Amino acid sequence: MTSDGFRRLALKMPEAAEVGHMGHPDFRVRGKIFATLGYPTVEWAMVKLTPEQQEALCTAEPAVFVPVKGKWGVRGATTVRLRLARVPSVRLALMAAWRNVAPKELARHMDVD
Repeated sequence: MTSDGFRRLALKMPEAAEVGHMGHPDFRVRGKIFATLGYPTVEWAMVKLTPEQQEALCTAEPAVFVPVKGKWGVRGATTVRLRLARVPSVRLALMAAWRNVAPKELARHMDVD
């Protein structure tokens, strides 16, 4: 997966917008961040998961999904090693992250497949 591939997948989420934040792009739905590109370095991205979602992905693909260090990671923030990531896994992670922050009425009425 490339940075551009991650960006394309993130922007396919309903009402997703790319915004610059702290020196790297992030992806938001109605102002709330669900993913970041280039964190902690350009080889990585980040998705905002629940701790349970994080555990499932990190267990299934430990070379690709890694908890962020510190409290953010304990809360579910998960880095994605882009070079090793595959489209289906990243799409699944982005869909989960989008649903985690999207307003309930939007998530309920929008098809994100």
